[in-house]
Amino acid sequence: MSLSVVQTGFTLEAFEAFVESRREPAWLVELRRQAWERFHALPTPDTRQEEWRRTDLRLFRFDRFGLPQRSAETAALPAAMLAERVDRLGGRVVTLDSHPWDTSLDAKWRDRGVLFGSLDDLVRQREDLGREYLQRQIVEPHADKFAALHAAVWSGGTLLYVPRGVAIDQPLYSLSAITPGGVDFGHTLVVLEDGAEATLLSETSGGGASPGLHCGAIEILVGRGARLRYVNLQNWGTGVWHFAHQRALVDRDGQLQWTIGALGSRLAKVNQHVAMIGPRAEVQVNGVMFTEGKQHLSYHTLQHHQSPECKSDLLYKGALQDRSHIVWRGMIRVDRDAQKTDGYQRDDNLILSETARVDSIPGLEILADDVKCTHGATAGRVEDEMIFYAQSRGLSRKEAVRMVVAGFFQQVFDRITIESVRDALGEVIGRRVREYA
Repeated sequence: MSLSVVQTGFTLEAFEAFVESRREPAWLVELRRQAWERFHALPTPDTRQEEWRRTDLRLFRFDRFGLPQRSAETAALPAAMLAERVDRLGGRVVTLDSHPWDTSLDAKWRDRGVLFGSLDDLVRQREDLGREYLQRQIVEPHADKFAALHAAVWSGGTLLYVPRGVAIDQPLYSLSAITPGGVDFGHTLVVLEDGAEATLLSETSGGGASPGLHCGAIEILVGRGARLRYVNLQNWGTGVWHFAHQRALVDRDGQLQWTIGALGSRLAKVNQHVAMIGPRAEVQVNGVMFTEGKQHLSYHTLQHHQSPECKSDLLYKGALQDRSHIVWRGMIRVDRDAQKTDGYQRDDNLILSETARVDSIPGLEILADDVKCTHGATAGRVEDEMIFYAQSRGLSRKEAVRMVVAGFFQQVFDRITIESVRDALGEVIGRRVREYA
């Protein structure tokens, strides 16, 4: 199996060679060229912009990375957290350094019209579907320089398409991995037609301490009466820069449970938006964040109520140790016609060292007059009394801190309906917790 090496720099020559090698339809090539022009026209974000005021990119350089190129090298996949824990997978998609590596789908789902595999391949095989959904550009390619770069050079992505009325009762799994110094431009597109149901577990891994780059996007469309459980676990190595725009549209009576696990990367800047575009749509967003060393995670969330009688429920919890930094900025936006809205957002943080920092900023923007919206944020340190009480019952100080951290996350773990995900997140966080001074 061949994988990629990185050609340094995002040059016009490299882009033209990339486009030529993919042999894609003219409409897709045109979208890429438009995004490439935006990428070069837009400035690199800096702290003068409100959205980036708490995220410093001065150490990031575009010219240290580039487009992946094929080579004759081989490599082993990095370790993953979820794949071995889940029984009876209905399908599997793996990419390495932004190239397809392995795909499989149970025949009974393929026979019912389900598509699950490499977005690269399926766009060519089903150009009609690719054109219908990719041309919608749910994630706006002009949102910032990173969104434009992704729209221009995405590769090695994943497509899940579930036809009308099909309910998949087995979880599906995708892994995006990189080797040390690698890059990933994966694009995930999930489409559930009316009345469809599915569970997708998505994971990123690899890169180690070497400088790496992920510049990705997730687009989700949940049709009328459809139900999706989606788990997105970010577990890159400590040298990886992680930039992503993620957006979901949920139609009338549709339901989405979206669980975020943010554990890895050197620096992460993620925009996670959910929009309820049809009446009575429901969205639950769960976030688990844990940082150590000098990690910086910045997650901006938006719950956009566009239709009446919709419900959104967001709960993020973060724990920080060493000199790490978490930024969460949330917004509930209620349009004028979105009456009878029920919106909730909460972000809680547990600080495990004197040098960690958290910025938690909830917000409301309400244009309707018949709504119920609640928001809040908390941050605090482990109480000495808790540690003393646990130690008086025979636990070491480190065991006591782990118990407190586990209890802190339990509220959001209880909302995760997939047992293997709960167990994996709990175990990896428990291993990383160091003694609280």
